[in-house]
Amino acid sequence: MKFSRFLFEAEVHQGVVTDEGIKEIEGDIFDRWMYTDRTFQEDDVQLLAPLVPNQIIGIGANFVSKKEDKPDTPPDIPVFFFKPTSSVIGPEEAIIIPTEINEVKFESELVVVIGKETKNISKDQVLDHLYGYTVGNDVTAPQYFHEDGHWMIGKSFDTFTPIGPYLETDLDPLNVSVKARVDEVEKQNSPTDLMIVSIEEMISYLSNVMTLKQGDVIMTGSPVGAGMVTEGSLVECEINEIGVLKNTLVKA
Repeated sequence: MKFSRFLFEAEVHQGVVTDEGIKEIEGDIFDRWMYTDRTFQEDDVQLLAPLVPNQIIGIGANFVSKKEDKPDTPPDIPVFFFKPTSSVIGPEEAIIIPTEINEVKFESELVVVIGKETKNISKDQVLDHLYGYTVGNDVTAPQYFHEDGHWMIGKSFDTFTPIGPYLETDLDPLNVSVKARVDEVEKQNSPTDLMIVSIEEMISYLSNVMTLKQGDVIMTGSPVGAGMVTEGSLVECEINEIGVLKNTLVKA
């Protein structure tokens, strides 16, 4: 099932994407909801980020280019970072390049959404704690990275976390490909089995550090091929089973 959030006549709505259009729903997608009697066509609405995240956690340097390069064991301490919820935008919204620089880095990613409170779980329990999946772009300004590995500023500017277009609940996250195109030229295309730290490993690890809450968003890493883009570039991040997340770069 694909959930969406969208704007229609200056009001935010929720819906389920169907062949007939977006069927409006009322209620909490994580709990109880029901259909209304209204159906919207996507061309008539503005799609928003499919949820308002509780918090956003990312993982760095998490893909290899081929299976032979995968380490025998994951790192003892994976490189995680937080992104502010104020950086979230939806499909077709502009990514704003900060005034002081002329380019930023795109990073197409599979995004997982926590469905219930998660604490101290094992790897084999992880998938039962995930509610759904969407596409993300972990936009980054590496010009602001510190030599000691401090990444926060370079990943925290407004508009630096596009997610969407939908929240898909019926997906095997261990068997999808993460893609990206820049101005229609393919730049990324890797299956999730090339992750160094698997989804099960990263969620289990995080749950043993902190309590993950319903609506938390975990960005699971970007494949080989991420690169710099400039004003006017169109970035399309795609996972076939979810959809295409399109955003254009503009200068502040």
